[in-house]
Order: sequence, then structure tokens, then C-alpha cells
Amino acid sequence: MAFHTRSNSFPSRPHPIVQEVDEHLSRLGSSEAPSTSSLSINHNLSSLRDFYGCVDRLLQLPITQQALAQEENEKWTNELLDGSLRLLDVCSTAKDAVLQTKAYIQDLQSIIRQTRGGESGALTREVNKYLSSRKIVKKAIQKAMKNLKGIESKSTFFSLSNNVESATIFSRLREVEAITLAVFESLLSFISGPKSKPGSWSLVSKMVPTKKVICEEETEANEFAQVDAALHKTSKSENVQNQLEKLKSCIQDQEEGLESLFRQLIKTRVSLLNILNH
Repeated sequence: MAFHTRSNSFPSRPHPIVQEVDEHLSRLGSSEAPSTSSLSINHNLSSLRDFYGCVDRLLQLPITQQALAQEENEKWTNELLDGSLRLLDVCSTAKDAVLQTKAYIQDLQSIIRQTRGGESGALTREVNKYLSSRKIVKKAIQKAMKNLKGIESKSTFFSLSNNVESATIFSRLREVEAITLAVFESLLSFISGPKSKPGSWSLVSKMVPTKKVICEEETEANEFAQVDAALHKTSKSENVQNQLEKLKSCIQDQEEGLESLFRQLIKTRVSLLNILNH
């Protein structure tokens, strides 16, 4: 499914940083989701990290700080702060999911090497531990996804503001939050594995104005789903070991991307808090 963002424009010529934010929004907003490609997922995480570097520069602009610090805008600034906390929570859920899966993969690979791919009681127990851990991960993801569905669009207030520049700033920052949540939703769906029906992307359509929405069924299981399916059948084949190695490599990339993004999200939240406390 593809979706496209629509940003309001400043009444005068936009600041170069504002233009850069709009370009990032356009690129991330036009990407396909949910994705079955780990390369696409990692690319989105990397793009999102770079995007937040740009967002942080936007927060340093005097016009942005003035809008966020105005007493009449306190309600909307607090909404942005709450949103930044939600993003950190979702990012933390994704981090925990990949780290937990990584730990069980390493234990499983160790047992497979010790048994040289043969069947054993220890191997069976380790496989069962891995599959049980996946159930726990999926439950945590389902809870996080449910929380995402509870987020409602608050874009209507922007048109009610007497200050057009302030309204545009808040609108743009809300789009940043919406795009970020969409990328996280795609990642969580990827980690959880394919669903029996299309994912719940109503969140995106609510928070980001869209022109076109296209839903497509997943055509190929990703690395997580391939290992899940293989271990439910057997743990002896060479193919399983290869799939475990591919999944481990996939997780390593996601772990690095999430850690870097998490630090950037914290930096952005600190910038928001500093503006309010100035």
C-alpha cells in the first residue's frame, strides 16, 4: 500500500530547513508499506533517523520555538510532547522484540552446532523455547499495534488558529509523528510475520492526508516468518541453519537502525522540553 503526504506551505518563501523537512516527508510518505523486504525496512529506518536530524534543526528555528512556546499553543505543544513519548515507547517495543529474538537465535545456533544438525532433546527444547519466545514477541507487538490504533488525528485544530505560521508548524510536526508511526507499524508487522489479511493502515489514512491508497497481499514471507515456519516442521535441515543466519543478519541491521533512531528520538524530545522550559 502506498500513501502520500500533503503539507501546508508557509505564507512566504519557506526556510531551507522547512523545505528539507517537506522533502523528507514526501520521500517517506510515498514509500510502499507494509513491506516484505528487510532492505526496504532498514532503508526506512535509516531515512527516518536522518529525517529526525532535520526535524531537530527545524526545532531550533526561532519561528518554531516561538510557536511552541506561545501560551495559547500550550495544548498543542503538549500533544506533540505526548506524541514523542509514544514514539519512544513504540521504538522500545521494536528494540525489545529484535533483541529477544536475537538472543534465542544465538542459543539455537549454538545447540545446532553442538549436535551437528542432528536431533536431540536439547535441540528440541531450544526450538520450543524459540517458538515460545516468538509468541511472547507477537503478543507484545499486538498490544503495541492496538495502542497505535487508539491515536486519533488532531489536524482539525490547525485551521482554527489565528496564526497561520504557527498552525503550519504544528501541522507539519504532526505529519512527522504520523510518518514515524507508519514506519514503526510496518516494522512491527514485519517482525510479527505475515497476517491472514492486510494490515491495519487506517492509522495512516487518519493522520496523514492521502490521495491514493493501494492494498496488496504479502507475496513472500520475510526472514522471521521463514524461520517460524521451518522450525515448526523440522530443525535438522541445512536450510533451517541458513535461514537462521539470514534472520540473524536481518536482526543485526534492524538493531543498529533502531538504536540509532532511538537516540535521535530522545534528542528531539529533549529539544521540545528545552523550548518549553526556556
